[in-house]
Amino acid sequence: METVLCFDLSSTGIVVVTYNSAAVIEKCLDSCGALPVVVVDNASQDNTPELAGSRATVKLITNRSNLGFAAAANQGVAELDTDLILLLNPDVELETSLDAMERSCRENGFGIAGGKLVDPEGSVQVGFTARRFPTPLALVFEVLGINRLFPWNLANRRYRCFDVDLSQPAEIDQPPGALLLFRRDVWQRLGGFDTQFRPLWFEDVDFCRRARNLGVKIQYVPEVIGRHQGGHSIAKLDWVQREVFWYVSLLRYASKHFPPYAYRGVGAAVVLGSVLRSVIGMLRWRSLRPLRVYAKIAKFAASSVVCGRVGEGDLLGVMARP
Repeated sequence: METVLCFDLSSTGIVVVTYNSAAVIEKCLDSCGALPVVVVDNASQDNTPELAGSRATVKLITNRSNLGFAAAANQGVAELDTDLILLLNPDVELETSLDAMERSCRENGFGIAGGKLVDPEGSVQVGFTARRFPTPLALVFEVLGINRLFPWNLANRRYRCFDVDLSQPAEIDQPPGALLLFRRDVWQRLGGFDTQFRPLWFEDVDFCRRARNLGVKIQYVPEVIGRHQGGHSIAKLDWVQREVFWYVSLLRYASKHFPPYAYRGVGAAVVLGSVLRSVIGMLRWRSLRPLRVYAKIAKFAASSVVCGRVGEGDLLGVMARP
């Protein structure tokens, strides 16, 4: 079911990408009020399309297969005629108006803004609401588990903005795609979100990185608040998919934005981390499954480091390996 809407060019339109989001989509859409919304559904197996498509303010796009977050986001933006677009996760409920973020995006030099994400209990999601772009060292620490064991190390502290006062506005590197407002002309100049980050992870980081490379400033706006359940769509993936998708997207980001020597360092850390995680996983679950999964990831990381890049079809290759 599709409803053709005429949108005011001066307003903000909202894009919500869904995947088996029936449990959360109604509260999300309720919070959007009268703003025009495009819901792009990536082949949900539940009744998400029916719940979203029954609303007069929603235009529904249903994909026959899961095209990934980036491709679906691009579909949604292309359907809107508004000069500002809010990318909103289906498990986020807006608790304030978007006025402050809209003003920020129209300030000289700014073109992207993020708001304050809080958990269901109302606590700020520190480490997620605002981040700096990951450095090679931060990603090495991430894949080796150092950031989890010692979260206050200097590389992770900087990466996750633990040193930023989230009660105050600030210019930042990367708000998450869960609550991300941007000008249409910025999206057009960038050619949209990079669909090679498929099906998810790091597409929002890459989008902001490329925008900053063009001189676009990015603002954190704490006056705008979204209540974020967190991990909703990820929970629908099985463990193997989550691990493979995350590592492949991480390596794709590193190969795209880091110099060759730094990318190879991240790739080597993925190989080492995969060995450690496979051992821990086998001991924890008393199964050879972690060995098989991390062997795929380690082999992929090693081969991509030798090649010096991550290719378009590499994800399917990882998933297909025995």
